[in-house]
Amino acid sequence: MQEVIVIVEGQTEEAFIKRVIAPVFRPQQIYLKPFLMSTSSTGKGGAINFDRLKINVRNSLRGNSTAVLTTFLDLYGLDSSFPNFEQAKHHTDVYQRVDVLEQALHQALVDYVGCRPDRIIPYLQPYEFEGLLFSDVEQLCSIEPTWQRSQATLQRMRDEVDSPEHINNGFPTKPSKRLEDNLHPKYKKTTHGPRIAQHIGTEKMELECAHFRSWMDKIRTLG
Repeated sequence: MQEVIVIVEGQTEEAFIKRVIAPVFRPQQIYLKPFLMSTSSTGKGGAINFDRLKINVRNSLRGNSTAVLTTFLDLYGLDSSFPNFEQAKHHTDVYQRVDVLEQALHQALVDYVGCRPDRIIPYLQPYEFEGLLFSDVEQLCSIEPTWQRSQATLQRMRDEVDSPEHINNGFPTKPSKRLEDNLHPKYKKTTHGPRIAQHIGTEKMELECAHFRSWMDKIRTLG
């Protein structure tokens, strides 16, 4: 049995791990437990800077000597305090940018915690969790009856880029904003996000999203 702590930045991602990702790994006796870290004295979720993250990582791993820890954080809106943040901006390819950030994050966390490198699997989702939902636009639009009117528009957005993970790093173009602007009733992150993900399933997401697939593969090796 292998426990994997997953530090997430919001309730949507927490539900996604619980309802969609964790069941995939249970047959291998890999148990994913999402952890929504405190970001202030009164709140949880969002606004994750590197100082808060590293303290939570240290406390989580020291409190469980056999656990592995991974992150599930959005590249979009990532705090500038993360290691190699400025250097990563020089890369126009999103996968190269994420690779620079994840490598630096891994090294910084291992150094701070003082743990074996294999106990930490850094992961940043390009660009947002909602990018994964563009893996199957037909399934996405099946959640609400009126959303089918927007299927062609959203499919065109998907087809304009190499993969769902290439949608996109600006406020008006990020995946969640595209859904909010084009779906009526309006897309609600915590309500609709996990439901859509369940309908699509991880197999389709892995087929469409190379970086997400590589993360899933890393977790599989733990079994």
